[in-house]
Amino acid sequence: MRPTPRIAVVSPALNEEEALPHVLRALPTHLVEEVVVVDNGSSDRTAERARAAGATVVSEPRRGYGWACLAGIAYLRTKNPEIIVFLDGDGSDDPQDLPLLIRPIVEEGYDLVIGSRTKEDGARKALLPQARFGNALATFLIRALYGFSYSDLGPFRAIRFSSLCSLGMKDRTYGWTVEMQIKAIQQGLRIAEVPVRYRRRLAGSSKVTGTVSGTLGAGGKILWTVFRYAVRPGWTRKRSSGI
Repeated sequence: MRPTPRIAVVSPALNEEEALPHVLRALPTHLVEEVVVVDNGSSDRTAERARAAGATVVSEPRRGYGWACLAGIAYLRTKNPEIIVFLDGDGSDDPQDLPLLIRPIVEEGYDLVIGSRTKEDGARKALLPQARFGNALATFLIRALYGFSYSDLGPFRAIRFSSLCSLGMKDRTYGWTVEMQIKAIQQGLRIAEVPVRYRRRLAGSSKVTGTVSGTLGAGGKILWTVFRYAVRPGWTRKRSSGI
């Protein structure tokens, strides 16, 4: 039998006091060593609710998805987990799918596993039209420019902590997920995708696709990131494998 890997979950959260407790209760805690909720400048009781549920709370008042993820990583460098899982605090992804994400890493030697919301009919239908379009465009461009086929830029993902640290993540806002996926290709990581369940967020509206400004801002940053790394000198396409 394989030893159980040390797994940490990072959950960026901005004003998620209603949804976050449901997310934390649904996590398979027997698999997770520590849950880190990064409070990204909330004005509600997000941090209080997270602590009450047993999570470690890290404060990152600078607004931005990348800022929150980087703060979670910085905290975990002192803990050095084997696998880190990123899971949004809005309840749109099902925390009980976490074993699906870590299985290819533990059992098959993959480095990065993306939870794909487009490989399952119910999940795909739950995506807003603008999210489906943006995903399709971004993944098409990644395939054309980098030679690797993704089906989604979903935020629910697992990665070896050592591999994550080697990527040198920089993005502070909406380009975080696509930066990780592009750098994983460039560094020749073994990449897999698995279908995950997805539903409309449990409370409120999306900070990104729920507004016109958020949609345009995120879309522009994602496309800029896709093209930015394609024109950087000094990299050659390495072999990445996916399932």
